[in-house]
Amino acid sequence: MALEIPRVSRPYMPGYGIAGPEQGSGLLHWSWAAERLTAARNYWVVSVWPDGRPHTMPVWGMWDDSTLWFTSSAGSRKVRNLRADPRCCVTTEDASDPVIIEGTARMVTEPAVLRRVVDLMNAKYRTDLGVDFLDPARNATIGVRPNRVFSMLHSDFTGSPTRWVFEELCNHSAMSPRPGLARQAGNVNEHSTKCTCDNPERARLR
Repeated sequence: MALEIPRVSRPYMPGYGIAGPEQGSGLLHWSWAAERLTAARNYWVVSVWPDGRPHTMPVWGMWDDSTLWFTSSAGSRKVRNLRADPRCCVTTEDASDPVIIEGTARMVTEPAVLRRVVDLMNAKYRTDLGVDFLDPARNATIGVRPNRVFSMLHSDFTGSPTRWVFEELCNHSAMSPRPGLARQAGNVNEHSTKCTCDNPERARLR
């Protein structure tokens, strides 16, 4: 099942002079964000301690059509945080033209998914790891599927901010990994449909 993009809009950014969706660069295409999620070398993962404090750490990661994959020691703070509360943010390392994911994390252990993730890692980072590297007893394999994504261009600060809300996950339903999707990033459906996570009242909080 391809990742749907049911609503694309300007984010609510009071006080910044943001232009309308038809002005400036207009709304960015999802393929622009997907390309940057794919190309980034490093990502920042933000999770939450049990007492509510934020926790941020850099990771390697692999964007695979609909999921951002990364790995971490099974006993690390971010893994413990995400086991307790899977809500998280992941951002690309480029603060000038950022892509910011708000999503839901899931630890996976299925052999076929672990093989897919290690193959992606070896291809991207030129490593030579075996699937045993992702032994769940030692290292957690984590996939983050987006609920919302935000992006913008440094060259057009007021005319490019774009927010995508994912209908299938906008109610924070459980994420299921979908590795190896054949869909091309530029073919994502961007037609707006009804999404309760993006109603005008809630949009003011974003």
